[in-house]
Amino acid sequence: MSEGSKDEQTANLLKRANKEDGDSAEKVHATKRIKAEGEHAEDEKKYPKRKVALLMGYSGKGYYGMQRNPGRSEFRTIEDELVTALIKSGCIPENHGDDMKKMSFQRCARTDKGVSAAGQVVSLKVWLIENIIEKINEHLPQQIRVLGLKRVTQSFNSKNNCSARTYTYMLPTVAFSPKDYDTGNISAFRLEPEILQNVNRVFAFYKGTHNFHNFTSQKAPSDPSARRYIIEMSCGEPFICSNTEFAVITVRGQSFMLHQIRKMIGLVIAVIKGYVKEEVIERSWGQEKVDVPKAPGLGLVLERVHFDRYNKRFGGDGLHEDLEWDSEEEAIKAFKEAQIYPTIVDTECKEGSMVSWMSTLPIHNFQATSARTLDDKDQKQDNADVGKDSD
Repeated sequence: MSEGSKDEQTANLLKRANKEDGDSAEKVHATKRIKAEGEHAEDEKKYPKRKVALLMGYSGKGYYGMQRNPGRSEFRTIEDELVTALIKSGCIPENHGDDMKKMSFQRCARTDKGVSAAGQVVSLKVWLIENIIEKINEHLPQQIRVLGLKRVTQSFNSKNNCSARTYTYMLPTVAFSPKDYDTGNISAFRLEPEILQNVNRVFAFYKGTHNFHNFTSQKAPSDPSARRYIIEMSCGEPFICSNTEFAVITVRGQSFMLHQIRKMIGLVIAVIKGYVKEEVIERSWGQEKVDVPKAPGLGLVLERVHFDRYNKRFGGDGLHEDLEWDSEEEAIKAFKEAQIYPTIVDTECKEGSMVSWMSTLPIHNFQATSARTLDDKDQKQDNADVGKDSD
């Protein structure tokens, strides 16, 4: 036999071996798929798949927001943890983790990097396994918890059915100190009642419908989606925590754009401290570009989401429950006191994010018309987040 014939014979043998290996691999894969489909079928028979609303709480520190970033595993999000827990607990098939549309998943609000929540609501289809909340929580880190579950209509969408959202923002009251105050000793500062009254007078300007195009990223003044309705916004009485005085700002609106709340708060702080006149608020709703300073994300918490229209239509039909969480109030309070408030206070006292941000206000150019602002370092992330509908 010639050398050429031997080489050709060897090549044919290799091709046949590779084909057999390929066929074998395909058979193994097919066997695994059939087995998985069989297991799913058994789960379907044992546990019905139903549309539910999950009430969630989480401390946002260390996470890049709520929403998953497919293909960007270095940016861990709250939803990454939730989906992993849903799969491990047996609530959803493993392949649903790769395509969340398969479980009709929707979150009520896309909270930003570092932002926490005590009342986030997500809607999805799950297998109603026994002790479902406990089993999901077994696979979640302590700073993320499912606090409640309710059955909802098949067409329910936690984002589209949401009537309003309430956020709170916890901050050290030194944020409202005079601009010449020595911030080296923030624990000594106490907010005077007349200053608090003035803070709430300025916050009241936001009530109603306004064009907030200057309070988010890449939104034109003519864009109708920039018009947002604010129901209420105010700052509560100060209190002492870890020898430092804090206060909580509450804002309720129909919906919020990316960074909107932090910029609303940042602008009021700048006004109270005297870096800019309060007329800038009304000017920011006009056509011109105003560079609105953005307060740190640390103290922002999605406190509650409201489903007034859904409750009115379905809550009393005898088949569905109101999406109110009265029986979960104690669990919500306990979670905030254990995971959210201590993180905000400890991080603020150790890292001084508010004081650090305040140091940028003296050089902030409120008249800026250029795209290059003090927020440039966040622009790359902002570009990735354009279109997100909440803070």
